[in-house]
Amino acid sequence: MKNEATYYTIIGLGRTWFKTMDFQFRVTGQENIPRTGGAVLAINHISYIDFLMAGYGARWSKRLTRFMAKKETFDHPVTGPIMRGCKHISVDRSDGQGSYDEAVRYLRDGEVVGVFPEATISRSFLIKELKTGAVRMAAEADVPLVPTILWGTQRLFTKDHPKDFSRHKTITVTIGEPLDPQGATAHDKTQQLHRAMSDMLDKAIREYPADEQPPGSWWLPASYGGSAPTPEEAKKLDQEELARRAEKARLKRESKQAE
Repeated sequence: MKNEATYYTIIGLGRTWFKTMDFQFRVTGQENIPRTGGAVLAINHISYIDFLMAGYGARWSKRLTRFMAKKETFDHPVTGPIMRGCKHISVDRSDGQGSYDEAVRYLRDGEVVGVFPEATISRSFLIKELKTGAVRMAAEADVPLVPTILWGTQRLFTKDHPKDFSRHKTITVTIGEPLDPQGATAHDKTQQLHRAMSDMLDKAIREYPADEQPPGSWWLPASYGGSAPTPEEAKKLDQEELARRAEKARLKRESKQAE
């Protein structure tokens, strides 16, 4: 795709911010992102800025990642022009097929597409149940599926916690060996992807600087000695959030009808 001025401007601003914040990046597996041709990056989701960090991980392959993001981000007066300028892919929950088809077209055109198969941020910081979309689009476009794990981003900006943009934090980006999306059902391949991402996340947590995630840390999963919600507790919190959103939407509809 041509005319990448917006994307390169964002990259420049991002690098300046990273330097100012003195983030200690640990990026491994860069060679697993192909230099040419399409690929799906399947990324874990633990913060609101994961796309920035995952995109940074792809820079060694000199690739620009087109992220799939919710439509509301494109509708926003500030972020909308940026998302469109970077040629990211709008995901409309009411027209999921349209978003999927656009992603497949991007992949067939040789683009790298970033997908968060958990769909929403994991409050437990472990890998949630994965949607099959990432596997299905990789299989349809016949491109590699690259598991990608972030760790440390949740300390900056995530659900249920105030933003913390203090300096000197370690951010790890682990890019795994590509998976062939062919040869099994989408469900089975998604389970394989889940296992790969879980193993990679385990390694990332265990190798993270101990002095930055002491026992009891809210950003550390409960199963690793932290105080983050367990997967069961996180699921309940997710359900409560969905209920609040549904109620808010209902009240909004009723308000419009009353006008």
